[in-house]
Amino acid sequence: MEGSKENCVPRIPLIPSSNLQGPRMKPLLHHRLPLGNISQNVNMPHSQVNKLDLSRKCTAHTIQHHFPQKQNLLAPNPSCKLDCDIVDIDDDDGDGSDDAVPVFVKHTEAMLDEIDKIEEVEMEDVEEEPVLDIDACDRKDPLAVVEYIDDIYSFYKDIENSSCVSPNYMTSQLDINERMRAILIDWLIEVHYKFELLEETLFLTVNLIDRFLERQAVIRNKLQLVGVTAMLIACKYEEVTVPTVEDFILITDKAYTRNEVLDMEKLMMNILQFKLSMPTPYMFMRRFLKAAHSDKKLELLSFFLVELCLVECKMLKFSPSLLAAAAIYTAQCSLYQFKQWTKTTEWYTDYSEEKLLECSRLMVTFHQKAGSGKLTGVYRKYNTWKYGCAAKIEPALFLLDN
Repeated sequence: MEGSKENCVPRIPLIPSSNLQGPRMKPLLHHRLPLGNISQNVNMPHSQVNKLDLSRKCTAHTIQHHFPQKQNLLAPNPSCKLDCDIVDIDDDDGDGSDDAVPVFVKHTEAMLDEIDKIEEVEMEDVEEEPVLDIDACDRKDPLAVVEYIDDIYSFYKDIENSSCVSPNYMTSQLDINERMRAILIDWLIEVHYKFELLEETLFLTVNLIDRFLERQAVIRNKLQLVGVTAMLIACKYEEVTVPTVEDFILITDKAYTRNEVLDMEKLMMNILQFKLSMPTPYMFMRRFLKAAHSDKKLELLSFFLVELCLVECKMLKFSPSLLAAAAIYTAQCSLYQFKQWTKTTEWYTDYSEEKLLECSRLMVTFHQKAGSGKLTGVYRKYNTWKYGCAAKIEPALFLLDN
């Protein structure tokens, strides 16, 4: 066994575990084996190499025989001779600070941080909100036209700009202004409620009025005639049971004759070139409410907000689809008092939350002052039990905070 000790391969003993917890952990200087030892092993004859291997096996057997399994393997082995000493290298600054960290510990921490980041990214990918198919339940309903519904609304989005008017078109009118238009629309909302007409009739009426006034100058004593005529045309287009011309004459307190109403109808149809199939906010409201999985409360509040926008001339700068999406988004914020815009609604409306904020904040201001002032037709309509008293819901004032 002595020969085996002489031929023992030099090893550098490991530092005891107690030293790892010390206040001053110094990096170790890594030493290579002496070149002379390596050369001797390389130039050793074949017989001596075999003896060396045999001595190593014997040494290993002796270590396993004399040391129990629970022996501290980190302790130095005195049986082997060292070719070199372990030298501690002081820090460059030499201040003996206690916060020195071994290099391998820093590398391990950096690797663990990278693993944590990868796991977080993977969890985000797994937990990403899916886009739901809102038409899956209507595939057997032929009236839902599931096969064509996406193409239909894609066509609406393409042509909706043709139904829009300039928000400053009132500057071309010499005898009427935006305030008069607001009074007319507010009054027509009350007429629409009294006649119990369809919602799409009201939106088409306002669209016809704006498109006509953008192209035709009107004096103020004929403005109400334009309003009732536009509603008459919209009723013929949308309603099953249409109010008669006499009904509209009575609602104006007989301010106009039958011939005046019919002459204005001819003029409006010629100016508009009989283009009545234009996308209005109502068309998009139904589709977007379905994407939002709305209930009756959310639906009524959304229509309340979008009808408030009909009175305001400055809201003409927004497209019909944007008005519809912003009304639903604002209604959700009012009901839940926090921002909510799912991936499904963003997908089907094609509007992100950032694109809706400007329009939504204006809707909040209209909601806030809906019950005050002179133009309260929309507020009184949605303050009834028929419309779920949606006007009494608190506005989403937190959207106004920057």
